[in-house]
Amino acid sequence: MEKKKMSKLLLISFIIGVAYLVYSAVYWSGTAGSGATSAEQIGSGLAAAMVTPHLVCTALAVLFNALGLFMKKRGFVLTGAILYTVALVLFPVYFMFVVIEMVLSYIGYAKMKKD
Repeated sequence: MEKKKMSKLLLISFIIGVAYLVYSAVYWSGTAGSGATSAEQIGSGLAAAMVTPHLVCTALAVLFNALGLFMKKRGFVLTGAILYTVALVLFPVYFMFVVIEMVLSYIGYAKMKKD
């Protein structure tokens, strides 16, 4: 019985994804309600509402990336890569935060052996 190796590409993608989620949690929790005027508070609320779908998809992508990495299942890896792509499409302004994870996940998926 062969022991499957852990993919370094998927591990890097997972670490970057977790780091981005931690950064986002810190950043968006600091901006919510931090405005001095009501107009600034409304603006930060709208910004948070616009970025929330992107962050939810990114969190799901990181979850599926972790499942695929640790369980060594190609389907989870592909799902994570697709969710990274959806997160990129949902908020293209933040493409630089998910494009590396997306590419590494697709390459990691392609290099995984079929079950």
